[in-house]
Amino acid sequence: MAKSIYVGNLPWSATEDQVRELFAEYGEVTSVKLINDRETGRARGFGFVEMEDPGATAAIEALDNAVFGGRTLRVNEAKPRAPRPPRDY
Repeated sequence: MAKSIYVGNLPWSATEDQVRELFAEYGEVTSVKLINDRETGRARGFGFVEMEDPGATAAIEALDNAVFGGRTLRVNEAKPRAPRPPRDY
């Protein structure tokens, strides 16, 4: 079963290919999605990687607090997105 992994504190210059390469050492990467700011289009410094287990668990253990592009990564299993309250306009 695929696991969604949160990757935080990424360097703003990081590309999806670089992140895919980093995680691919631990198993098959299904998808990589780096989050960009809606207003500016610039990277927000975090993203999500989807991998099959047991590679996902190995990647989380190996890469949490690892240095990538000069920054210390935060890597953990992604929590399901909380429902957002409706907006009042």
